[in-house]
Amino acid sequence: MASAVAITGTRQTAHRDLGWFSELFSAYLAPWATEDREFFLGGAVGIDSLALLWLAGNSASRITVVVPGTLAQQPAEARQAAERCRDRIESIVELGADELRTPAYHARNTYMVDRARMVIGFPREGPESTSGTWQTINYASSQGKPRLIVPV
Repeated sequence: MASAVAITGTRQTAHRDLGWFSELFSAYLAPWATEDREFFLGGAVGIDSLALLWLAGNSASRITVVVPGTLAQQPAEARQAAERCRDRIESIVELGADELRTPAYHARNTYMVDRARMVIGFPREGPESTSGTWQTINYASSQGKPRLIVPV
């Protein structure tokens, strides 16, 4: 746990191009992406998949993907990202939720934060909301864990 980082972020990323996200991750993930670091990612579309692809291609960090049910239940884009990075993913944790509803996603977020030393959050620009990204960031805060918040 001493070197683990959880990543959370918006699923809405179509408003920026891939190059923009690559530069963003180079600035805000690269400093943390050391060989002895482990990243926990949520296995969803948007920031989860983009960060997974970036980390797999630009770091030697260990990568763990956590999904609320099974990987097969994730959207096609997220499954494809995981498949592309299969050789770089150290572990896929399937929490086995029967229904993929808000409580299952909150359980996934809690699982990641509980195993991380800090959280890097990429919420959609604008005021704080009730999104899963903000729920994860706020849960980390309640646990006294540092948060790096980078609006996208």
